[in-house]
Amino acid sequence: MSEAPDTTTGTVADAVKGNWVDRHAPAWTRPYLRLSRADRPIGTWLLLLPCWWSALLATLWQGGFSWHAAWVMAGCGIGAVLMRGAGCTWNDITDRNFDGKVARTASRPIPSGQVTVKQAVAWMAIQSLIAFAILLTFPVEAVVMGVASLALVCIYPFAKRFTWWPQVFLGLAFNWGALLAWTAVTGGFHWAQVPLYLGGIAWTLFYDTIYAHQDKEDDALIGVKSTARLFGTRTSAYLQVFLVLTVALFAVAVILALVPDANLLAVVIALGGPWAMGWHMVRQLRKLDIDDGDTCLMLFRSNRDAGLIPALFLAAALLA
Repeated sequence: MSEAPDTTTGTVADAVKGNWVDRHAPAWTRPYLRLSRADRPIGTWLLLLPCWWSALLATLWQGGFSWHAAWVMAGCGIGAVLMRGAGCTWNDITDRNFDGKVARTASRPIPSGQVTVKQAVAWMAIQSLIAFAILLTFPVEAVVMGVASLALVCIYPFAKRFTWWPQVFLGLAFNWGALLAWTAVTGGFHWAQVPLYLGGIAWTLFYDTIYAHQDKEDDALIGVKSTARLFGTRTSAYLQVFLVLTVALFAVAVILALVPDANLLAVVIALGGPWAMGWHMVRQLRKLDIDDGDTCLMLFRSNRDAGLIPALFLAAALLA
């Protein structure tokens, strides 16, 4: 069922080969950086991009970019690295008894003996406190929203034990930045935040179902639930629904934010973002083979580019 973890080099099985952690980081830091998934940066991108969508859409709504918006985007970037790291550390602490039984995760730092649980808890606290310090530079409304997100982060690792839809809980946590960043930029709430958040959740259901197909056999043996196991051979049909929801909800967010105040060219360019993102997701579906783990991992990682596309369109709309 699982392969013996690599305890000689400490390299994690599903990390990018030749990543900077394995090649350049000081040896004593590597187990902690691996806990934070620094050797697998895709998760940081997937956490960050909804923040950037929201911040850019908020600046369009305000009518122009500002130094404050620039700091929010930079702060979200640093915070995404730290909170993704803290969240992954928490995930590995809670899943330590499962990870050792799954081939892809047996080489992670805790099950392979590179760090103890106490060391992991300390590392999680350090990352969280630094991230909180950055959050305190945002408006108080955004600080409250950031603290509220911790409940979702804490619940997510347990979701696969009690529901077939743990990807929903991941989506709720990973796309919270779509709510937070707008508030951080503007200091208030706008209804455009809601469909943007929901569209991000649909996108998470899309990419994380693909990701979960890597582990479906091991998950079945140890009793872990996922949408990959739930959908099975019907996965492609469900992913098509999530694709449509992602594009449609993102477009609704753009319309709510920009119509009728923004100029027509800016609206058209901004709407081009979810449209082009949707075509990227269509190409993923055409290549999908749910029984090929390498293909699933490659397609999952390609969602960095899928999420960057609307961010670039929103940035271009600012120049219109």
